[in-house]
Amino acid sequence: MRRILKSYFFWTYERGSFHYDVMVTLILVFIFATPFLWNYGDRPQPNKLAANSLLVKTAGAGKYVYEVPVSDIHSNGAPIESQLKTQIEAVSGPVQVESFVPVKGSDGKVQAYRVWAHR
Repeated sequence: MRRILKSYFFWTYERGSFHYDVMVTLILVFIFATPFLWNYGDRPQPNKLAANSLLVKTAGAGKYVYEVPVSDIHSNGAPIESQLKTQIEAVSGPVQVESFVPVKGSDGKVQAYRVWAHR
């Protein structure tokens, strides 16, 4: 028994032998079973973005949904739609803005603008 354990530890069995197949099977069971039996604590993070970054999502062929942070919009007298279009075109090139809506946070303040546009 001691010799078998030593051979398993140092991986001395030939490929295709019974003991080799047992070792490979144990490794595969470990790889595929441990994520269900052991909590590694790794979970996907929801939209970890840099502060004040423009978010782009596809919405079909040639159509996109943009989220432009409110900090990119300035109260300089220009219409909001033209400012949104300017911010989007800086990232995506020429687009046609279809519509936009303000996105409010839990405090009721506008945090971003959701813009539907196409090329």
